[in-house]
Amino acid sequence: MLVGATPGPGSEFAATAYRLQPPLHELVGTVMAPTGALSGADGQIRPFGVQGLFHADHRALSQATLLVNGREPEAIGHVHEEAGRTRFVSLARWLGDPHPDPTVRLERVRVVGARGMSEHVAITSTASVAVTASVTVELSCDFAPIEVVKSGGDTVPAEPGHREPGGLSWRNGGIRVTAGGEDAHAETSGGGRLRWDLFLPPGGTATLRWEVVVDDPAVVVVAPAGTLEWSKPEVTAADRRLTRLLHQSLEDLRSLRLAETGAPEDTFLGAGVPWFLTLFGRDSLWAARMLLPLGTDLAAGTLRVLARRQGTRVDPASGEAPGKIMHELRRHEFTVEGNGLRLPAAYYGTIDATPLWISFLHDAWRWGMPEREVAALLPHMEAALGWLADYADPDGDGFVEYIDTSDRGLANQGWKDSGDSIRFRDGSQAKPPIALVEVQGYAYEAARNAASLLDAFGRPGAERWNAHADALAERFRARFWVDGPHGRFPALALDTDKRPVDALTSNIGHLLGTGLLSEAESAQVARLLAAPMMSGGYGLRTMSSGDGGFSPLSYHCGSIWAHDTAIVLGGLARAGFAAQAAGLAEGLLAAGEAFGYRLPSCTPGTAPARTRASAGPCPTLRPAVPRRGRPPRRWRSRTRRWACIPTFRRGGCWCGPWPGRPSARCRPVGCGWRARR
Repeated sequence: MLVGATPGPGSEFAATAYRLQPPLHELVGTVMAPTGALSGADGQIRPFGVQGLFHADHRALSQATLLVNGREPEAIGHVHEEAGRTRFVSLARWLGDPHPDPTVRLERVRVVGARGMSEHVAITSTASVAVTASVTVELSCDFAPIEVVKSGGDTVPAEPGHREPGGLSWRNGGIRVTAGGEDAHAETSGGGRLRWDLFLPPGGTATLRWEVVVDDPAVVVVAPAGTLEWSKPEVTAADRRLTRLLHQSLEDLRSLRLAETGAPEDTFLGAGVPWFLTLFGRDSLWAARMLLPLGTDLAAGTLRVLARRQGTRVDPASGEAPGKIMHELRRHEFTVEGNGLRLPAAYYGTIDATPLWISFLHDAWRWGMPEREVAALLPHMEAALGWLADYADPDGDGFVEYIDTSDRGLANQGWKDSGDSIRFRDGSQAKPPIALVEVQGYAYEAARNAASLLDAFGRPGAERWNAHADALAERFRARFWVDGPHGRFPALALDTDKRPVDALTSNIGHLLGTGLLSEAESAQVARLLAAPMMSGGYGLRTMSSGDGGFSPLSYHCGSIWAHDTAIVLGGLARAGFAAQAAGLAEGLLAAGEAFGYRLPSCTPGTAPARTRASAGPCPTLRPAVPRRGRPPRRWRSRTRRWACIPTFRRGGCWCGPWPGRPSARCRPVGCGWRARR
């Protein structure tokens, strides 16, 4: 739905004032960035909701419906075979022999590539009689921008034209979509279709093939030019869920690889399908950071892409400031109907991407990124430190904070960026400027890590940034800690009046392992995060179930996010809280099993089901699969069953199992380190 619209309590939503975002949770995604197909579980792409073939930030096909004699086959299952490839199986029971056992079977294999999609449909008959049928693929194209689809806006199909030989084409501005099939007849009446006249002898088989190609010269993201940037780990484990989740996660990762149009050699990971298949500062950074045990090439590409777009001027409309790392990249202004959100094509409304970039550069260096590549990025790191010093704290109170000064951007600019995500314990909303708790941890860690890099490369400033970190820790301890029903904990944020926003949330878990907390403080945070009010069975709730703003279906005030859980899991492991980390890992494994090892971005923050009728979690209506680099975060959550810590410059690493926990043998190929028990 559109954030910001406010219908009256208990009233029906006025269609002209309040549009609902179309649900995603039942759709099947087949993705190879920058292209992705979203269909029903039967493989049909129907002309409503979010279904379609998307290329970059436009919908290329709004319909691709397979019919046999004018009827839809009856679906019996589907399977994701590999990145960009899904097989759908169905029956045409009205054809063939007239008895209860079906004799005509269809296997529809969908392959999505960087510039389009192809399908081959194998039709097999075991009937004792010949089968004749008319097979059609009904097609339409509306060229809808992704933001119009996201807001549930109205779209109008474009008129198709013939393309020789025997195909269809659609045009809109500079975008061209063409579709054709082997031995197919192209028809434009009633929209557009490809038709085959089928004849199968008794026991016969036929395969029909068709494809669609998208030509869009104005895209800002493309498929990378190089080979895969990370190694493939070999993992054995007593718990088969772990290996299955890892395998599927890495396949999903392959499908999210992107590059900028002008720099195809620098790969980063898109933030997710369908809304966010582009460059997102925070999301691309977290995903690549969690993949560091498998190599540093992705890290180098991500760092360079964001460095090239680092802010150089003060622009209130876009949120740009000198040294700031951007939030997201689009081809044009991103306007969501009905809620006033109008984001420039290059938008900088993020408070956390800049310190995360600094720490990511440090971590990549520790994991063995070549020194010449690190050195080339140090001026960008110093510019990012300049943003921390000069622009991140506009009121001078010593904390990193944000406020949207454009009145058209994101009201909240941390990872919980929905308009109602920052709430007090009683459920009331905080007013900006907002100083988020986790961002202070990111800033502290960035200052320490930057000091290490400056010192190692013989550049000035290390002493200054170590002192900055010390002062921030002292201020944080004095201002953020609050008393709650279950003991003291860091507040979610400070509001415009510098009051602690006293909700208990998952944000505090991001402080673990940053160095900002003492051992005793870390132990208290770990205890609260492991309590039933926070740990929801399938991961970590974004807000405590005891808080006034909690709702298990709220996007950021009660749901469970896979990446949030994995970040906190990693922090718990780094800080030495193996039992609490293992509990969260078990929740993600259980959720992975329930979702066929393709975790949605978020699930409801309900307690684990206790009845056979509802034996697993369900997704919320808004997630997509894959979304915001979830696969690498799942890799991190699995590797954290081991403690893997880089110990010296060239990727040296000590690895060992968590005390008292079953371990997996893990040997990433070509990563430059060896595990020991």
